[in-house]
Amino acid sequence: MPKARETILEIDLQALKHNFEYLKSRVQKDTKMLGVVKAFAYGSDANEISLFLQGLNIDYFAVAYAHEGICLRKAKITTPILVLHPQIQNFDEIISNQLEPSIYNLKTLNTFITHAKKKEIKSYPIHLKFNTGLNRLGFSKVNIPKIMEIICNSKHVKIKSVLSHLAASEDSNERPFTLNQLQNFKEIITQVYDYLEYTPMAHTLNTSGVINYPEAQFDMVRIGIGLYGFGNNKKETSQLKNSHILKSIISQIHIAKNGETVGYNRAFKASKDTTIATIPIGHADGLSRKLGNGNGHITIQNQSAPIVGNVCMDMIMVDITGIECSEGDPVFIFETQEDILNISKLSETISYEILTLISQRIKRSLIQ
Repeated sequence: MPKARETILEIDLQALKHNFEYLKSRVQKDTKMLGVVKAFAYGSDANEISLFLQGLNIDYFAVAYAHEGICLRKAKITTPILVLHPQIQNFDEIISNQLEPSIYNLKTLNTFITHAKKKEIKSYPIHLKFNTGLNRLGFSKVNIPKIMEIICNSKHVKIKSVLSHLAASEDSNERPFTLNQLQNFKEIITQVYDYLEYTPMAHTLNTSGVINYPEAQFDMVRIGIGLYGFGNNKKETSQLKNSHILKSIISQIHIAKNGETVGYNRAFKASKDTTIATIPIGHADGLSRKLGNGNGHITIQNQSAPIVGNVCMDMIMVDITGIECSEGDPVFIFETQEDILNISKLSETISYEILTLISQRIKRSLIQ
């Protein structure tokens, strides 16, 4: 393995391609694929990930906020982009960048139509978001008559899709709740379609929905965490490949003699002469402080090196006693799905957070 020079996040594009093609194989031929690339494409690089997926002929992208979509447009992304949480102050930029807003209440609907009218735009694509049980964003079913009255009386917008969001599609114990959500969604789209002379797309499945509810694919599915290697259960995750590899280097090696302490608050005290390596990554880079004091570890020369003392803002110290290594040698913070899941467990969180917390000051490198 060549000498590393700095902390870096490697993004494995072939793993991404494998995951995309695997998930695509799980849906019907005519079902469209939407890639969720919000939050820097789950902590990686939204521009590069989107360009790569665009090359694989993905049908749609989704971002959380308008500025994320604007960045994609500047990066030459021409694929349609759904903005899941558009905010009124960004409507002009959404229109000028040909982004498609998810409209979730009457205020956003009326305001967006006003913006489109001022710009003399006809049939601008919008997506209607309905709440079927997540209770986060979305119209209520009882709003349908009023919603459709407004839309049918306006020439400025056209419904591109109707969508909802499942609350617990990965949890088999919540299957009755999810089935109720899906039934609710079916009733919603049936009512909406009754007002129209055309048929918008319908979509509600996320990655775990694709896996667990194949009968509810509708016209499109939204794949997020699955693109990056996680299927929300062990069997499906084993079919996917990890796309994020977080590497660093050994900055310094020194000996903490018996009785000496290491790090802030003297949290680690050597009970014998201990070889310590300092690694340039810390909680400002997304490593939880819960990984300190022997809870977490990194991998050096295929051996586990426990983190000693408290995780610092920019550095960690690890016990490398008995490991043959040198300053400048590469280390892995995580390399595999198992590594990420272990860090998630120790940090008392989920894989989503581990990936999305990777600091933007860490350089990204694409593995073709």
